[in-house]
Amino acid sequence: MSTDNDLKNIQAEADRPRNKKIDDAYAAYVAEQNNMRIRSDAKSLFFVTVASFIMAANIKFFINQGGLLPGGVNGMAILLQRIALKFGGFELPFSPLSLTLNAIPAYLAFKTVGKKFTAYSCICIVLMSFLTDLIPDPKAAVTDDRLLLSVFGGIINGGALSMILNSGASSGGSDFVAMYFSVKKGISTWNYVLMFNAVIILISGVLFGMDGALYTIIFQFCQTQMLNTFYKKYYKKTVFIITDKPEAVTDGIMSITHHATTVFKAEGAYTGRDHYVVYVILSADELHQVRRAVRGVDAKAFINVLNSENVFGNFFIKPVS
Repeated sequence: MSTDNDLKNIQAEADRPRNKKIDDAYAAYVAEQNNMRIRSDAKSLFFVTVASFIMAANIKFFINQGGLLPGGVNGMAILLQRIALKFGGFELPFSPLSLTLNAIPAYLAFKTVGKKFTAYSCICIVLMSFLTDLIPDPKAAVTDDRLLLSVFGGIINGGALSMILNSGASSGGSDFVAMYFSVKKGISTWNYVLMFNAVIILISGVLFGMDGALYTIIFQFCQTQMLNTFYKKYYKKTVFIITDKPEAVTDGIMSITHHATTVFKAEGAYTGRDHYVVYVILSADELHQVRRAVRGVDAKAFINVLNSENVFGNFFIKPVS
């Protein structure tokens, strides 16, 4: 039997503004995620370590064998190694070059982007740098076909980079610089990163032959396609949900994503029954979570997902930690 205090609590909950309830629910969701932080951090560290090893091995077995260049600071470090060997007659270790070139970008990211993001990225940089020096050069080439080395090297590198990015880190270098200026200046700088990579490829082509430069373009194209496939944080999805439980659906969506929704009243043309359409735009990596939440409150809900090319206005993006 309900006590007076129970009735007061029920009444207070009913009187509380609905948007306040949603804000409190989202805060509770964030707190729950923070409580799982140790497990999440361990998982991220594991994937960053595995991906660092894959990228280091890829440099030895595919990139160096094919005379290719990865993008960003790693590409610059490898280019400097080849210049020193060809024109100076001496070998430069990869790790000191990589760590030196990444030092200032890492500092900028630490001050601006996010401390945990920068810490994981630095772990990736250090591991990959030293592993690249420690892994011995292969005694025999994987294949003599440079096209195969370019395609599969790009696929492997793109898969490893996707693993790192989905773990809340990056491979450093130009990624740090791009994110720094994006946060600090509020502008997109990825085209400048592309221009930087193009300059590195051009210099390599002039010094070591255009064949290697052209194969590098194939390598980086395959790498980019892998990133587009497996890293979806900045892709947007428009979702339409037809439901008879609009309040429960919208509360569920907003309490786990912090994205606002819009509800339309509609009528089924065949049945003549009243329904509701919930409209929301999400980041692509939130889609699975939202679909599960909607199914949890309305198993009969009809969900339609569309790709969104551009979104203008106040769209919430979870900050980098």
